[in-house]
Amino acid sequence: MMPCVDAQSRQPTTEATALPSILDVPKDRIGELMHELGEPSFRGRQLWGALYRSLATSFDDMTDLAKSLRGKLDQQFRIACATPSIETRSADRSTDKTLFRLDDGELIETVLMRYDADGHRKRRKTVCISTQAGCALGCTFCATGQQGFRRQLSVGEIVDQVLYMERVARAEDQREIEQGERSRGDLQGVTNVVFMGMGEPLANYDNTMAAVRVLNDDQGLHIGARHITISTVGLPDQIERLGHEPVQINLAVSLHAPDNATRSETMPINARYPIERVIEACRAYIARTNRKVFFEYVLLRGQNDSAAHAARLGKRLRGLLCHVNLIPVNPTSDGPFGRPSREAAKAFQDGLAGYGVPSTVRVEKGIDINAGCGQLRARALRQSA
Repeated sequence: MMPCVDAQSRQPTTEATALPSILDVPKDRIGELMHELGEPSFRGRQLWGALYRSLATSFDDMTDLAKSLRGKLDQQFRIACATPSIETRSADRSTDKTLFRLDDGELIETVLMRYDADGHRKRRKTVCISTQAGCALGCTFCATGQQGFRRQLSVGEIVDQVLYMERVARAEDQREIEQGERSRGDLQGVTNVVFMGMGEPLANYDNTMAAVRVLNDDQGLHIGARHITISTVGLPDQIERLGHEPVQINLAVSLHAPDNATRSETMPINARYPIERVIEACRAYIARTNRKVFFEYVLLRGQNDSAAHAARLGKRLRGLLCHVNLIPVNPTSDGPFGRPSREAAKAFQDGLAGYGVPSTVRVEKGIDINAGCGQLRARALRQSA
């Protein structure tokens, strides 16, 4: 990993920012682009593979393309959308967090989390990505929500986060092979992607789904649909729209409370979309897809973590095809909420089990490097103020 550097110190060059990113060109447009450049259509497939399978970082690296074509592409496009500004790694080496600077100076965060195999799941590497610079929803326990909304991310800006972390993951795989820690047939790279970083993915619906299609494409990264999760605070119309998508991704809904009174205290969006409307949309989604909904529930000490809260949540979700992820909060410097004890989290889980609602207390990752959403960006902004 690189050492931390000041967030202001790595500005993109004027030449780079003057050109659009090839990552923002959709797959069906790549073929048209080759035709416009006087190239046969199969060059488009080669270009796509170089970007999303070989992970080329420059057109010069694409040696299977003619030098003349590489020159044309280099004159019209660049590849990377985001420049790493700060990179950190947790003490246990399980979590990396990168703060990226975009062309207009906006900052976004991406997290790579490594999980060892356990009795239920294989070893995996999960990337948590952002879909917006900032967030308009203002959840009081979230560092991003405390910073406000800046703008939507483009498809390329979303996908580039995964490409960057895929390079990190592949380099690790190679080192482990060279050191005899794994076989060449055990190459892994990034196995899972979660849209749980900065911003509300379903408020940037079209770009989010276009990014999903790129990540899932079998001629590129080919990340399985069941290994991709979109998280939302609960936008009912978009949840129902997602149920009509042909790709079978996972849906996670940030609930964080069992009732409207408690939810409205920490999630302003609840005034517009009460919890009943959110659950109704989830029922419609389940009925159409027959896929389980994952409910995210951040445990806030003294706010939503009591036995009474567990009972109300259990009653509300009883009989629903769902799973609850219980997440002890990563406290923020500006947030009012503390982290509950492990005993309190386990007691809450036991309360849900009494109503037949399955749940998991989320494995803690990256607390020592401010891995909670928006925390590294907030730190960088404070340092540069």
